Amino acid sequence: MSLDLSDVTLTYPDGDDRLTALDHVTLHVPRGTLTAVAGPSGSGKSSLLAVAATLVTPDAGTVSVDGVTTTGLSRAELTGLRRRTIGIVFQQPHLLPSLTALEQLQLMASIDGRSPAGARGRALELLAAVGLADRAGRRPHQLSGGQRQRVGIARALMNEPTLLLVDEPTSALDHERGAAVVDLITRLTRERGTATVLVTHDRTHLRAADRIVEVDDGRLGDPPSGSGTSVGYRPQGGVTATMSG
Repeated sequence: MSLDLSDVTLTYPDGDDRLTALDHVTLHVPRGTLTAVAGPSGSGKSSLLAVAATLVTPDAGTVSVDGVTTTGLSRAELTGLRRRTIGIVFQQPHLLPSLTALEQLQLMASIDGRSPAGARGRALELLAAVGLADRAGRRPHQLSGGQRQRVGIARALMNEPTLLLVDEPTSALDHERGAAVVDLITRLTRERGTATVLVTHDRTHLRAADRIVEVDDGRLGDPPSGSGTSVGYRPQGGVTATMSG
């Protein structure tokens, strides 16, 4: 199991009070499966991703990534854990305009202390996996929106993470390109064996998930009736998981 949130509560200051962003959340995401997270704006989806990414420390509960419990880790240790085991795909890919698609990926290896030249082979392999083998030398302004998003996905996988966190990857794409990006994330989840959490506002993309959870006022629950989605893992190779909260 690569991601385990257990009884997590997160609050933020709100004047003289505190606002509850996550309320006793428990979520287990096994490797090789994709869990989709849906819910209205302000429901706690972004807070859930921030806690899973170890960017925010919850008030209570535990977070484990790839078997490592993050409670008590120093800032440097958390940074190292994110660099080695967590890949993040943002709503906007935030590519560096001066770098080619290949160099965007090689930069990730450099940040991890590896030689960019030595990482060239893996970078080219990932670009091929996302269908951009022939765009390796292109800079962001020479790529379409969907292609830039695919570079962002490949970049997130560069350091071989076991946990992939994806935040609204289709928000700037039309439906057809958005569906292609979600299909790509689903395929790479299976092939790379990542535990993937996908936050999306577009419920038409939820069918690709092994599991769907709804966030409402910081709590996890079933998708609303009539949403056309269902809760519960579709087992991949006999893998199962549970969700409470």
